[in-house]
Amino acid sequence: MKQILAEILTIGDEILYGQITDTNSQWISSELDQLGIRVVRKTTVGDTEEAILNAFTEAEARADMVLITGGLGPTNDDLTMPMLARHFNSEIIMNDDVLAHVKDFFERRGRTFTELNRRQALVPAIAEVLHNEMGTAPGTWYERDGKVFVSMPGVPHEMKNLMKTLVLPKLANFFQTPVIYHKLIKTVGIGESFLADKIKDWEDNLPDHISLAYLPSVGQVKLRLTAVGENREELKKDVQDLIDALIPLAGKYIYGYDSTTLEEAVGQLLKAQNKTIALAESCSGGYVQHKITTIAGSSEYFQGGVVPYHNRHKINILGVKPETLEEHGAVSEPCVQEMAEGVRKLFKADIGASSSGIAGPGGGTDEKPVGTVWIAFADGKETITKKLQLTQNRLLNIELTQIAVLNLVRKSLTR
Repeated sequence: MKQILAEILTIGDEILYGQITDTNSQWISSELDQLGIRVVRKTTVGDTEEAILNAFTEAEARADMVLITGGLGPTNDDLTMPMLARHFNSEIIMNDDVLAHVKDFFERRGRTFTELNRRQALVPAIAEVLHNEMGTAPGTWYERDGKVFVSMPGVPHEMKNLMKTLVLPKLANFFQTPVIYHKLIKTVGIGESFLADKIKDWEDNLPDHISLAYLPSVGQVKLRLTAVGENREELKKDVQDLIDALIPLAGKYIYGYDSTTLEEAVGQLLKAQNKTIALAESCSGGYVQHKITTIAGSSEYFQGGVVPYHNRHKINILGVKPETLEEHGAVSEPCVQEMAEGVRKLFKADIGASSSGIAGPGGGTDEKPVGTVWIAFADGKETITKKLQLTQNRLLNIELTQIAVLNLVRKSLTR
């Protein structure tokens, strides 16, 4: 089955200037993906005739459908309708149905209908008008040589309503689309290149209808398997077979799939094992606790935590020995060991975890440069520690520390 390709075109100087964020393209892409339509390009152009016409021509050459948002207002800088008329060699006419809707729209709101508002009803004669019940700018639909153009308002709630009620059903009816099935495999504790090396043979033997993409982010790497075919259930089985073959190679780094977060995965492990946890965070400033408590139901396993930023609180609250701090300093293996053990006892939790480090940008030494972090896990039977050597960026170091702490807990619970 032929793959159907789409291009999303947003029009407006305000997007190019950074005055507004284009959220429409991301939403449209997601909706098209569910129809089995592949977006091959997203383009933004300003409010000039040449730029818009060139974008229309180029998009039509490479895509089966072009979805356009923006530039449908009644003012002189709104050029989408006249440029569509030129692109399709069509005259512009006053559409009586749109005109009646616009008049009614203003009258029902007690607003004056002006000659400028009347211009909203001017559409290319060749277009099929798509009624915009949420606003005044109509959508329009064009067909030529088996390809489709759709123009929609840039206002997100108007565009989404038009897409859901009219555009998506028409696209599904017009095009015969394959099924596209995605599966995200989430890993932590291994870099992209190391992961790629581990699974090289597995990747080299992927079937032709399934592709792999590496999606690295801070401290994590997602693997996206994309399967294309005609039967969703068969595709899901093919992907699951591949995941089953992947687990012996990289299973210890996999913490979840699709929308599962690391903090959610850790919470699931704690609940499954009926264990509780408490946190003592110095350099991460309570960020691990914040991430844990973003999960609904975390009160079942999270007992509490402290942020003993000053050393006296490490001593007075957690029971860290003064001599430990004197001999080794706060950023040390002995200190985080005692912090993890102390917070576990303080909150009567099954597990205690801790962090202490130099987030930066200042405070580093030759022996302990910025980015030096120690973390620990204690469960009353053993205490596990790990030294991290991170970056010069304070916020990034805090983010990486919370990921490392959660991953240390995850690994300790899955041994």
